[in-house]
Amino acid sequence: MRTGSEPTTARSPLRVRFWLSVWGVLWTVAGTVAFVLAGYPGWALACGMLFLVVVADLAFVVRHIRQGPHYQPGRDVPPYEPPHGPPTDRR
Repeated sequence: MRTGSEPTTARSPLRVRFWLSVWGVLWTVAGTVAFVLAGYPGWALACGMLFLVVVADLAFVVRHIRQGPHYQPGRDVPPYEPPHGPPTDRR
């Protein structure tokens, strides 16, 4: 049942995003090194720039995780109770 407050009560998958960022860091570093060794400086630069984007995303994710359960509810935080009234007509 939708409550209409989903944007404010939604749970964020920060742990998944953290591990995807770590995976991205590994691949961008490997790609940069591989393209440098293969002699493709343009592709190496592209991988290096993507590396910077992935590291920035990783920093934001870690910052939000460290801010606590307000931004990342754990398994011990129950879901929010939906309202128990008649649905309102929003036209």
